[in-house]
Amino acid sequence: MSQTDTSTIQALSTEVSKLRQELQLRDQLVQQLSQELFRLVKGNTNFIPQPEVSERHQNELQALREQLQAVEQQVAFYQEQIASRDTEIYQLRQSVQELSDRSRMLEQVVQELPQIYRRKFEERMAPIREKVAMLQRENRQLQAELQSVSYRLALKTRTASHSGVDLPNFQRAASEESNISTVQNA
Repeated sequence: MSQTDTSTIQALSTEVSKLRQELQLRDQLVQQLSQELFRLVKGNTNFIPQPEVSERHQNELQALREQLQAVEQQVAFYQEQIASRDTEIYQLRQSVQELSDRSRMLEQVVQELPQIYRRKFEERMAPIREKVAMLQRENRQLQAELQSVSYRLALKTRTASHSGVDLPNFQRAASEESNISTVQNA
């Protein structure tokens, strides 16, 4: 609620209470006047009001009734405005409450986001880590096989250089070629 709304409501409330006080004062005056009139009439049985005095009192009474009616209309008008403002205040408070609840919910979601992203990242990284581990195992196996083939080739070269004449050994060469093709296929 804005500052002007608050000051307007306070001003209206002040004016309503002032009007109520005036109304009470007038009611008291009318009551006192009627009691005084009753006392005078009751106390003096010979009292016969003169027509101009009676008419003057009736005119004053009519004027007071009209003023009272005008004040009552003003009070009703201000009460309607106050009721309208109360409704507006209630609706604004509900809006503030709903927005506060939504803000708290969004804050909670924002706080949970890093955990959600970490979990999703871990879920996506798991298959990649498995693939890397598998490739590393395969790489070690291939390096071991390469070392084995290199060693055998070095042995073969060394035995061939010592024998002098290079005669083909078909049986041994066929088994080494199958080992080399196995390594290349892997």
